[in-house]
This record gives sequence, structure tokens and C-alpha cells, in this order.
Amino acid sequence: MLLIYSHTITNRLKYIFKTIFVDVLLVKIEFTTDVQFFENFEGVKINYSDSKLNTGLFFQTSRLLFENTIQKQKIELTNFEGKPSFFSVGNDALFPFDVFAASFYLISRYEEYLPHKQDVHERFLGEQSLAVQHNFIEEPLVNYWINHLVEIIENAYPNFKFPNRTFEFVSTLDIDNAYAYQHKGFVRTIGALTKALLKGNNFSNRLKVLFGNSKDPYDTFDYQTEIHTKYNISPIYFFLIGDYGKYDKNIPYNNKTFQNLIQSVSKKNEIGIHPSYASNNNSEKIGIEKDRLHTISKKEIKQSRQHYLKLNLPKTYNNLIENKITVDHTMGYAEYPGFRASICSPYYFYNLEQEKETSLQLFPFTTMEATFQYYQKSSPEKALEKILELMQKVKNVSGTFISVWHNESLSNEGIWKGWKIVYEKMLKESQNKD
Repeated sequence: MLLIYSHTITNRLKYIFKTIFVDVLLVKIEFTTDVQFFENFEGVKINYSDSKLNTGLFFQTSRLLFENTIQKQKIELTNFEGKPSFFSVGNDALFPFDVFAASFYLISRYEEYLPHKQDVHERFLGEQSLAVQHNFIEEPLVNYWINHLVEIIENAYPNFKFPNRTFEFVSTLDIDNAYAYQHKGFVRTIGALTKALLKGNNFSNRLKVLFGNSKDPYDTFDYQTEIHTKYNISPIYFFLIGDYGKYDKNIPYNNKTFQNLIQSVSKKNEIGIHPSYASNNNSEKIGIEKDRLHTISKKEIKQSRQHYLKLNLPKTYNNLIENKITVDHTMGYAEYPGFRASICSPYYFYNLEQEKETSLQLFPFTTMEATFQYYQKSSPEKALEKILELMQKVKNVSGTFISVWHNESLSNEGIWKGWKIVYEKMLKESQNKD
């Protein structure tokens, strides 16, 4: 058990210490504002305040964790052990910067509450983030800092050891469009055939699939079962089950084949809701879609990832909490691989507007194949190189590497030719824990 002293115990302070020591490092902590009690305590103790005490490891504070407003912060980056740092403090502290305030700033996504520009899908632009602007988007910075904390504490208290942590890998698949040509309904099918005929675009292939002479290219589910079994992977599937719209074009939820697919997948794998594009501004729609998936799968639905990664803080997460979602996998950028919150460990969402930790656990993802295809314009070979590079960084800090793929990207057809092997090699490398 670690004892934490500070002159004032705020919600922000409790949250970041809990996140680092309880959620990531798996140890118990207690807080005190009593100097005498702190100095008499025999055990690991941290002094997080403005000045040194007679005992305890001293980490000097900046202002952030003692504020209760959201305002533009003065960020001046310095170097710490070859990595960026900010919120510098005096020379007497064990860290030359306030590691707890800096970690809070990054994982709370503080900057996303400040005025910012949005893209056409009303998403925070990654290019506005501190991590992208200062070239540490591909670094799990908070995890690096945590590892330094571990080293300092264990050196100061040789009889104390943190529990061992190991690298974890999670494969997730978004089912935005279960089938390319089949089961779309009469009107959509005729419209698509007409468009294909006029443009000379896959008309014959569509007919072959529709008449049962060829397999639908998006129907890669047997392959997924095979490859996941081979590498002992237990993926999580997120199903888009909203009503048809401009950006929501999956199979109708009441289609029997689609329902059979969901039931088959859910028997062997964890599943979650992929809240529709249209639901981001409508909490009631999330509830309707969640109920649909529950009715079809007969499973309790607790996990989610936003379609199009539509994430507006804190509104999106408030809507999920309202609908009793307890785990979300949206934390990442569409346009950049890496670490949106500068961390590769699960943690709980802190609502800055309400100044409290919530019950919603966030699992930040590291890579999405669509990022490399649509935004980075990478070849499969270059994408694999980057994926393995990022995976190694996560392994180095004993973090959790989460990938996002779609069933169509495993078709090995069209723009996805050559990407199937990328997925396979990623799974294979995930088995190597070093």
C-alpha cells in the first residue's frame, strides 16, 4: 500500500493517482492531509505538495490538479529521459516536471474541452493535439512516465515491488457492412446494380454473388474464425445495427441472415454495439440499437465503439453512460496511428465538466487499418512496418495493444488486396510477448 500526502485532496488528484497506481500498477493507495500521520507512517509514501517534508518521496505540484475550471494551460515542452515533458517544477523534486498533472492533462483529453476546430464529421482534429504538434503521437508517453515512477519507488524502497505486468493484445472488428452485395433489400440492390451497370463497376461480380455463384467479398467470417483459432485470439466484435442513413449502411437489423451471423459470432466472442453515426446526437437511439443487439444475441451489451469514431467530449461518453455502457473502445484518431490519450492502458473516463471520475472504462486503440488506407495512403508493407513498430513500443511498457479492423479489409480484394497478410502477421507478432 502507498500513502499519498497532499495539502489538499481534490477529485482530479484522487483520479490520476488512482489511475496510475491502482488501475495500471495494481497496488492500493490511501490519501492524507495530516503531515504528522504521513511522517509517522512506515511504508511507501509520496509527498505531492509544494515543499519537502522530513520523509517520503517528494513530487512537486503545479496548479492543474488543484483547479476546478477548464482553461487554456501554459504548455512549454522540455526533455525528460529522451521524451517530452511539461508542467516543469523546481529542482528539489524527484521529477523535473509535475508527472501527475501532465498525465492528467493527456488522459483526460483536457485540450478537447477547449475551443477547437472539427472535421466534416464533427470530430476533434488530431492535428490540433499537443501530441501531433510536438511529434509524440506515436509514443505511449504516460506509460513511459509510469515506468520511471516504478523505478524511483522501487529503488527508494527495496523491499517493495510492484506486481508484474505483461503485454496484452486485443483484436477488435467493426462490422459496418456485413455483406457487400447480399441482403441489402430489393430497392438498394436494384439501385446498386443500376449504378454499377452505368459506371461499369463490378456489375458482373455483383450478379454472380446475388445468384449464388460467388461468395460475397465482405463475407470473411469463416476466415476470421480460422485465423483467430490458429493464434488463440479472442476478438471483440462491434455491430452497427442502426437504421439506414447516409453514413449508416449495414444490413437491416431484422434481416434473418444478419441476425444468424450476429448469433453465430456472439456464441464464441465478446460483442458490443457500434453506435450509429446518427446516434451521436441522440442518446435514445443508442438505447434502441443496444436493445436490438441484445434481443438478437441474447447477450447483455456493455461495450461500444462509435461508428466513424465520432467522439465529442463529454457528450458522447455521457450518452453511453446514460445507456449503461461500461466499456468504450473509441479513444483513438481516424487519421493518425498511435496514442490519442498518450497511454496504452485501460483507464476510466474523467468528466471535466462535472469534475468527477465516471464508471465508463476506456480502452484506447493503437492502430486502425482504415487510417493507413484512407488517411496515410500507406502500402500494406509500410502499414505492417508501422504496426509492428507501435506494437513493440507497447510491449516495452507492458501495455495493451488494441487493433481495429473491418470484415471487408480481410477480403484481399480491390483496395484491400494485400492487407489480409498484414492482419495475419500482426496476430502472429502479438504472440511474442518480448
